[in-house]
Amino acid sequence: MPSNKLNNTSQRKKEHIELCLTDQVAFKTKSSGFENYDFKHFAITELKISEIELTSSFFGKNVSHPFLISCMTGGTSEAENLNAMLAIAANELNIPIGVGSQRQLLENDNFLDSYKTIRKNAKNIPVIGNIGAAQVANGLSIDKLKYLIDIIEADAFAIHLNPLQEMVQKGGEPDFSGLLKAIEKLVVSQPGIPFIAKEVGAGISKKAAQMLLEAGIKGIDVSGAGGTSWSGVEILRNQKKGISPEEDNLFWDWGLPTSYCIKKVKKLKNKYDFVLVGSGGINNGIDAAKALALGADFVASARLILQQLEKFGIEGVIRLIHNWSDVVRKVMFLTGCRKLKELKKNKLIKLGEMY
Repeated sequence: MPSNKLNNTSQRKKEHIELCLTDQVAFKTKSSGFENYDFKHFAITELKISEIELTSSFFGKNVSHPFLISCMTGGTSEAENLNAMLAIAANELNIPIGVGSQRQLLENDNFLDSYKTIRKNAKNIPVIGNIGAAQVANGLSIDKLKYLIDIIEADAFAIHLNPLQEMVQKGGEPDFSGLLKAIEKLVVSQPGIPFIAKEVGAGISKKAAQMLLEAGIKGIDVSGAGGTSWSGVEILRNQKKGISPEEDNLFWDWGLPTSYCIKKVKKLKNKYDFVLVGSGGINNGIDAAKALALGADFVASARLILQQLEKFGIEGVIRLIHNWSDVVRKVMFLTGCRKLKELKKNKLIKLGEMY
């Protein structure tokens, strides 16, 4: 019986990779909402574009761009090479990188190297560990958490919140009873590690973010609607297995748009000190700049980067992030912003106000 569960975990991760290399898993009608904003052009900018600063601090570590490679994969034979290449790219760019869910490590060590390769190839940058909220709510022990942190020498640790995915997934674990108390217990046990709460595509509301911050969370990755639909991923997996409850299709586009989440959660910065990550439907440099202007400290992407890696290799990922940075720098030049914090000061206008 246990071996079947282990096989199922790795097989599921393999299927997730295969689906995320396609655009089948995108939201169908709901967008990230970035198209509803435009930048306020500033005709008398007096900046020198080459001197505009994009360096940032990620929990005390200096990085070169306000981007991070989001948590993607691990726990399969295919993941080892993907993670190695992603880590090399992140190290070259000097940006943080997240590890895919480490749940499989709690079951066996068959694919240990698929996780360890991240730190092996990214010696100088922040690495983010990752476990699911279901595992936390179900009693992840402090010893097991420490094991997951130590394996990748994590600088921060993400708890991914995926109630929608667990609900739709065949064999999922839609039981998050006691989650906040469990999070608080783990956070207190590791005072040297900042914890990040990360959705996987349905967004984090202001109220949810505040409850997480009160529990000791130090980073919020809103991961809103508009990018990858993880209910869509599971619906497609179910269809391939001949199991497809028609009512689940109603939840393909469930979630709060990324732009809405960033704008609302940003307001909590008046009371709490935390890192705000904008992810979910970041498709180009303008989307990234809008996410930063709405209040995100960092912008993250997963599926687009994975596709870029598959098509163009390590250099393709590096080129993509450099291109996004160049676009953000140009936006800052045209809006009169020398530093990223200035970009957050009323540089956007809603389209409805323009026409």
